[in-house]
Amino acid sequence: MTPTKSAAATTCVVLAFNGRNQLAVPAGPGAAGFALTGADPAAAAAALTAAFPRHTPPAEYYEATTPHGVVRVFLSQVGATAAPAALRFAPLDQVEPDAMLAPVLAGLEPFLAEVPYLELGESDFIYRFRPAHERNDAIYGQDESARALYQSRLCTAIKALARVHERSAGPAVPLDFGAVQYVIPSHFGFCLGVKNAIERAYETLAEQPGRRVFMLSELIHNPFVNEDLHRRGLRYLQSDKGELHGPDDRVAGPGQPQLWDSLTPDDVVIVPAFGATDEDKARLVRKGLPLRQYDATCMLVEKVWRAARAFGREGYTIVIHGKHEHEETKATFSHTRRHAHAVIVRNLAEARELAALVGNPDPKAQATFLAKYAGRVTPGFDPAHHLERLAVVNQTTLLMNETVEIIDYFRGVYRERFGDDTRVGGGRKSDTLCYATQVNQDALAKALEQPLDAALVVGGRNSSNTYQLYRLCEQKLGERAHYITSEGDIRPDGRVRHYEYGSKGNSGMTERPLHDAAPAKGPRRILITGGASCPDGIIQQVVDRLNRLVPPEKLRPIEAVLADLEKA
Repeated sequence: MTPTKSAAATTCVVLAFNGRNQLAVPAGPGAAGFALTGADPAAAAAALTAAFPRHTPPAEYYEATTPHGVVRVFLSQVGATAAPAALRFAPLDQVEPDAMLAPVLAGLEPFLAEVPYLELGESDFIYRFRPAHERNDAIYGQDESARALYQSRLCTAIKALARVHERSAGPAVPLDFGAVQYVIPSHFGFCLGVKNAIERAYETLAEQPGRRVFMLSELIHNPFVNEDLHRRGLRYLQSDKGELHGPDDRVAGPGQPQLWDSLTPDDVVIVPAFGATDEDKARLVRKGLPLRQYDATCMLVEKVWRAARAFGREGYTIVIHGKHEHEETKATFSHTRRHAHAVIVRNLAEARELAALVGNPDPKAQATFLAKYAGRVTPGFDPAHHLERLAVVNQTTLLMNETVEIIDYFRGVYRERFGDDTRVGGGRKSDTLCYATQVNQDALAKALEQPLDAALVVGGRNSSNTYQLYRLCEQKLGERAHYITSEGDIRPDGRVRHYEYGSKGNSGMTERPLHDAAPAKGPRRILITGGASCPDGIIQQVVDRLNRLVPPEKLRPIEAVLADLEKA
């Protein structure tokens, strides 16, 4: 951010934070004022270097008016774990600012979310994907519980055969068990972002014995993974809907204690793969907790943020195609509003409502829209002035064709009203969609080209990307497509407990036949795929459960099926 320079500015102040987001302040009884100052930027930088030889270059962020005049405020991150004798590090929540420091810290509030990342460049991602040789595969087999959840001989063999390239869908893989055959897309299950987040969580638990380890919310949208981590000691500060948890790990009621309030600088809080809002990050910074090193935000989510930031600097209003209640969309919206005005739309119908305001000066129509979209538009958004140009990014787990449809619609509107569709930005896969989401959808589309008796899509009930896979299956197979969470949804009589996405609890569960009752003219052909947060072990368990519906004498052994894959 480029601050407005004041002629009255006479002092430069450096706010220096360590890796735990704790501020360097004067030490000793009655110590007050600023820790690091100078008459000009060079003098302030010299004071910083004298106290902390290792630091990021101080960057100017804002000005603040104090009793002694206007000061220019710079931020820096230092490499020291301990402060020199005249200084100490303290969490912002424990700093008692005097008349000089108070207005400076008040001005810091909009930038708190940036403090943990001062040493990163514009294009640096918080946590880059590990290459294959650096993957910590040991966590998936650390005990019997982990092996059952994460490991599958079948899935390992399928991926080794089918995934020629991580970003390109290949042909589906057939599994011939005799009386039943399974069709498995080349890409399914864990994406690299999910793997990174899971590894980060298990590693942190192992590396921090005796410390409390929290996650902002569910690590991923899979209850079995989240429950396993909880059993190992991981606790969640809030639900996936942002409802704050109490000490009993349940949603806290009004006036009840919250886990957030119990956090201390000795705790660890992990940011999940979906990312976190600026508000949540700022809250962690105030408490003096380390953040960047425990930030498991997916790199591809961060790429969406970068695209939104770039469009914002070019003067575009950002349209976020997403579900406003989803953690990722909340984080994208929160991050984007630092750089541009933003609006969240769920689908083409809502995009049409926004487009109705383009070139429409009717104050009543504008007021109606703003009332309906309260919480989904940035403060100060004015339809009369902020719709001259739009750029579209999206929640990474949605269908690409729906985002493209929205972009094409907006371009048509701007072409009709202004004769200029270049006022609408976005549309590149690199801007809008996680490649893992897209390749899973592409692989499923290839698998659906085959004749099928049924399809089972496996994933968490609140998993958006799993739901998009189910939608593709439903379009082809209707009620022979089923959304399940695990093998437990397959009944011994061959009926399936199908989940209606978006329903609460078990209210959306319906039981229906796996496939048509008509006698099969050959082996039943069943497609199985899993969302990006579905462990391989659960896919294996689904296959095992389906096999138990078939008389054993009509089944080929799994060793024979694995041998087929090795020969392919």
